[in-house]
Amino acid sequence: MRKILAGLSLTVLALSLAACGGDAVAADSVYANVGAKVGISMPTKESARWIADGNAMVAQFKAMGYQAELQYANNDKALQNQQVDKMIGNGDQLLLIAAVDGGAMNDVLAKAASKKIPVIAYDRLLTGTKNVDYQATFDNTRVGALQGQFIIDRLNLTKKDDKTYNVELFAGSATDINAKYFYDGAKPLLMPYIRSGKIKIRSGETAFKKVATNLYDAKVAQARMARILNDDYKTERVDAVLSPYDGMTIGIIKALKAAGYGTADKPLPITTGQDSETPSVKSIIADEQTQSIFKDTRELAKVAVEQANAILTGSKPMTNAEVKNGVKDVPTYYLYPVQITKNNYKTLLVDSGYVTEDDLKV
Repeated sequence: MRKILAGLSLTVLALSLAACGGDAVAADSVYANVGAKVGISMPTKESARWIADGNAMVAQFKAMGYQAELQYANNDKALQNQQVDKMIGNGDQLLLIAAVDGGAMNDVLAKAASKKIPVIAYDRLLTGTKNVDYQATFDNTRVGALQGQFIIDRLNLTKKDDKTYNVELFAGSATDINAKYFYDGAKPLLMPYIRSGKIKIRSGETAFKKVATNLYDAKVAQARMARILNDDYKTERVDAVLSPYDGMTIGIIKALKAAGYGTADKPLPITTGQDSETPSVKSIIADEQTQSIFKDTRELAKVAVEQANAILTGSKPMTNAEVKNGVKDVPTYYLYPVQITKNNYKTLLVDSGYVTEDDLKV
């Protein structure tokens, strides 16, 4: 699915960002295409990370002398297409898009290309189109691998014994190609244990289409978990749940607690997550959710802004990979996710300034 290019590293990222001057890519406006207008299209405000991402990019673009137009699509792909079309009509000179549905924007992207407006895919790949120029994202296969390995380690699955464990699998939205990357990162690690019978999937649901969760919706995940518990766990208990995203994990935990989990006699299972959202970090501290993946979106925003600035000033944007989108290999910059647990959240989140101690107070 991807080809990592040699010669680039996080050191290059640090040097490149430093060359732009300052901690928020606050380059002197002399380096920028002063007054150029950038359109930023984010998928939703339901997740705090998209709000933070959008605001960070607006601030950084403005510090560099650009204008920035920020829109949120309320997880509505038709609305997002309308908003991006309007940005094109408004004279935006570059588009930066985190898609609701990465395969549903081909017509509006073709319109942008006809007007020679470059496009950067932000965090989520734009698929089935030649009209995407660059991408800034995280190594999302690694996200899934970290989640899958966490379950293996916590259940001690490599131990040679006769114990078996009940695990249920959840995936993200089928409209987001990243959801497939997450699942494809985790499932191959778990499959040897599923085949050997060490892991039992009592629901029988393992195919991506079966375990996908529309729009990463917490209520959808909660309802599916409740159904599985009712149908398949009347006399058994769940030992672990693979969940790709914190918001879904919160919903899954609600279903588990409603079924009597979360007591000394019936502890909550191991659960994974992603984005290190404040409610989930609180949940981790409270010994409910077990793990999350931290993707420092401050750094992602810096990379995307630097890519945009390079395009608008006639330079070559930073990349360290190529990702196939079904039509072309999209030049991409990958950042690397890390795992958050109760043991390290303070160092990685609080000490780095990503959140404050006050943010995590109950």
